[in-house]
Amino acid sequence: MTREKPTELRRGWTTGACATAATKAALTALVSGRFPDPVKITLPKGAEADFVLCRHSLSEGTANATIIKDAGDDPDVTHGAEITSTVRIAPDSGGVRFLAGRGVGVVTRPGLPIPPGEPAINPVPRKMMETAVEEVRQELPFSGMVEIEISIKGGEDLALKTLNPRLGIVGGLSVLGTTGIVRPFSCAAWIASIHRGIDVARATGLDHVVGATGSTSEDAVRARYELEEAAYLDMGDFAGGMLKYLRAHPVPKLTMAGGFAKFTKLAQGAMDLHSARSQVDFEFLADLLQETGAPEPLIERTLTANTAKEVLDLATAAGADISSALAVRTKSAVRGILRKAPVDIEVLIVDRKGHVTGRSGFDG
Repeated sequence: MTREKPTELRRGWTTGACATAATKAALTALVSGRFPDPVKITLPKGAEADFVLCRHSLSEGTANATIIKDAGDDPDVTHGAEITSTVRIAPDSGGVRFLAGRGVGVVTRPGLPIPPGEPAINPVPRKMMETAVEEVRQELPFSGMVEIEISIKGGEDLALKTLNPRLGIVGGLSVLGTTGIVRPFSCAAWIASIHRGIDVARATGLDHVVGATGSTSEDAVRARYELEEAAYLDMGDFAGGMLKYLRAHPVPKLTMAGGFAKFTKLAQGAMDLHSARSQVDFEFLADLLQETGAPEPLIERTLTANTAKEVLDLATAAGADISSALAVRTKSAVRGILRKAPVDIEVLIVDRKGHVTGRSGFDG
């Protein structure tokens, strides 16, 4: 029997690339009276890409063009979104001014790559659009400042599914992308959002941040502490991405909260806690039970268990406090990743009902 060759995942385009294509098409029409379709843009690393327009319009002094974002096989919240660039030429001296249209957020907190008050259009997409403006200016000379207003249909609602509200980006989505290309199922965007969350926390003077594996664990922390929304980093499975960044950009106090299985993997030394990329070591759990003084039959049964939850249930029924032992071991592993960074660590083990079953406590 021959094994089928796995189908290669299809790449897509970032929001920034789509906004750039829409901008170049609209500006070209504003200067020449015609819309290029497809429109060709230059990506950050020098490659070129063509985009087909969804719709466009031209009136006196204004042109707009819309691209439908194709994120390929990536589960991107903005896949299929309509990204529109409305372009005007102001009588000021040359350059580019960016405006947030409907569905694009505005930055309200320091610590992000864009200062407060500016549209949430990241530096690389801005550079891509500035390059597109210069390409048009070289081909069809004109004078004046180019005003670029980016809007995303339904962006206000889509933003609620992202980290933007937590990062202090209000009113819509961010225009993102560092290469112009979306690589399917990449973890990079999520990890970058965690990093920006740490930047915001530091810039706003927060001394306590939270990394939780999910909403249940995060809610358990909310019940214990009254922290600002920006303190919650939405770590998910990317413990390593968060901890390595905190190692170089420390915050005084870190609470980590997560389920028994995921934090078992973190205690074992795993950086990515997703079930497809790390597994529970039952010998490790047996060692933990031995530390608690659990009876030998329970330890032996642990070695043949099917899931971490089964071990936890068996330990709980036997009165063995394995969750507290795991919290202490997890804290030790986290401290090892952070090395000598000045971060005081607390670990909470949270069950599926949101109850804290084990806690390491802070040092201070």
